[in-house]
Amino acid sequence: MPLSPTATRELLNQLEHFPNKKLGQNFLVDGNIVRKSIELAEIDADSAVVEIGPGLGTLTRAILASGASLWTVERDSTLTEHLRTHLLPEQPRLQLIEGDCLDYPIAGLPEARAAAGYKIVANLPYAVSTPWMDAVIAGELPERMVLMLQKEAGDRYAAPHGSKTFGAISIFLQSAFTVQSKHLVSAHCFHPAPKVDSVLLRLDRKPDAIRFSPTARECIRRIFTQRRKQLGALCKRDPQPEALVWFEQVLDQGVTPTIRPEELPIEHWQLLTTHLP
Repeated sequence: MPLSPTATRELLNQLEHFPNKKLGQNFLVDGNIVRKSIELAEIDADSAVVEIGPGLGTLTRAILASGASLWTVERDSTLTEHLRTHLLPEQPRLQLIEGDCLDYPIAGLPEARAAAGYKIVANLPYAVSTPWMDAVIAGELPERMVLMLQKEAGDRYAAPHGSKTFGAISIFLQSAFTVQSKHLVSAHCFHPAPKVDSVLLRLDRKPDAIRFSPTARECIRRIFTQRRKQLGALCKRDPQPEALVWFEQVLDQGVTPTIRPEELPIEHWQLLTTHLP
C-alpha cells in the first residue's frame, strides 16, 4: 500500500526534506492509482521494468511486489539515500542510480536486457517528460509504457492531426506506439497536490514501429517551430533539401499545397524516413 498523505508528510519531515517544485516532486498517495498502474503494466517475475524518479518508493514497492526486476534513477540525493538505506538492502532485484533521467533515460538498464524486452512504469517529473520521452524513443523501444504525467503532456502525446496540440512529439510517439488507455487523475492523489490535473497513460509498442533518424527528428522539430506557416514554404527554406523532395511526394498524394504542419496526417510525416533515413 502507498503511504497515506499523513504518513508521507511525516516521512518527509523525518528526512527534513521539502518537496522540490523544480524536480516535480509530487508524491503519489492514492492506492487505487498505484494498483491501476501495475494492472495496466501487466508485469510479472519475468519482466524487466524501468522506473523514473522513485521518490519515497511507493510505486517502486508495488512493482517489486509483482516479482519484476527493476531499474530506477533518482536525481534527489536525500531520497536516493533513503531508498538505499531502507529498500535496497532487502531487494536484490532493485538497481538504483543517483542521477538525471535525461542522462539515464532507461535508468542504466543494460543494452542486452533492453533488447530482450522491457517496460517502463513511472510517475514522471512533469518538467522533463517530453525531453525524457525524446531520449527513450531514440533508443531501444520499450514494449509498454505506463506513465503518470501532466495532462498537457499527455494531450500532446495522443493528439490527432489538425489539433492545436499536435506536434513533433505526437508524430514520433504515435509512429512507434499505440495509445491504449488514458485516465484522468486528480491533483488530490498527490502530496503536495500539483496545480494541474494528471493522466495515467498506457502506450504499447506497435509491431511495425516506425523510427525517425536524428536528422529527420530535427527537421520535423524545425518545421513545427513555425507551425502556423504553410508547410511548403517551410520545406523550401529548410537546410535539408530532402525536406522539399518529401513535400513534393506528399503533394503527389493529393495533399493541398497550402497545408500547415499541424494539419498533415502522421502517415505522410512517416514518408520522411525514406528521405532522411
